[in-house]
Parts: sequence; C-alpha cells; structure tokens
Amino acid sequence: MSTILELYLVFLKIGFCSFGGLSMIPVINQEMVNHGWMTLEEVADIIAIAEMTPGPLGVNAATFAGMRAAGLLGAVAANFGVLTLAFTLCLAAAAFLARLKGNPYLEGFTYGIRPVCVGVMLATCITMAPNYQVAGAVSPAAVAIGGVGLVLLVKFKWSVPKVIGAAAVLGLLLAR
Repeated sequence: MSTILELYLVFLKIGFCSFGGLSMIPVINQEMVNHGWMTLEEVADIIAIAEMTPGPLGVNAATFAGMRAAGLLGAVAANFGVLTLAFTLCLAAAAFLARLKGNPYLEGFTYGIRPVCVGVMLATCITMAPNYQVAGAVSPAAVAIGGVGLVLLVKFKWSVPKVIGAAAVLGLLLAR
C-alpha cells in the first residue's frame, strides 16, 4: 500500500476515533511511530508546533505529519483523512436541512436565534475588552475593515465568503 493511501487511512481512523484536540495525540503518536514515519521525539515536536499554530490540532498535526512522512501529497492525504468525518457530517446535515427548507418551525427557529448569536458575540467582546486595554491594541484599520464588512453584509447583501475575501484584500492593502 502506498504511503499516501496509508496516511489517508491512518488519519481517517484518527478523525473517526478521537474527539479532536488532545484526545488525538496518543493515536497520532502510536500511528506515526508504528508505521516508522517518525520517532517519538519528532511526533512530540510536531504536536508542539501544531498546538502553537492557529487552527485545529488535528488539521495542523495532519499537515505536519503528512508533510514529514510523504511531502505535500502526504499532507493533503492526511488532511483529507482527518476531515472526512467532518465533511460527511456536514453533508448529511446540509441534506437534512435542505429537506426541511420551507418548514415554518425551522425557519422560525433560525430567525429567532439570530439575536441570541449577536448577543453572545457582544457579551464575549464586552467581557474580553478590559483584558485588551493596551496601547495600540485597537487597530483603526481593523475597525474600518469590520465596518466595511458590516456595510457590505447588511446594506449590499453580499454573501459571507465575498465579505471575507474583501476583508482579506483590504487587510493586505492596509497592512502595507
């Protein structure tokens, strides 16, 4: 069996058998060492790097372990493996919700939960704000990008992916 396929299957097992985060570490450790792809020290280094980089531990560890074991294709295969369960569940949920489209109870629920989500986000911002009262902590450029994003979403009815893309471009332009 090729290393690429083995990486996919190993990280498929990791994705299905662990619940994310720290519960993945023993399985990643065992699989990497048993297949001879890494030593215990190398796995520890990869886990440390995966914990320090932004993003989920499973995806980061899959990227680094796959890259170390089989290069770029190995990283892609490991990521597909660890994300297969999430993709499968999201597709199943999307299919289920598509069947319920037009259901007045579901539409009422999703309409009613919007203010709750906004309230939770505002409460989080208000709670965390005192911890970030440091000189220079509030970036005027970031506030402007957020304002532009809000206008694009509310007034011009842009889709969320378009707004994220526009915010990324503005961030790159304003960062220079």
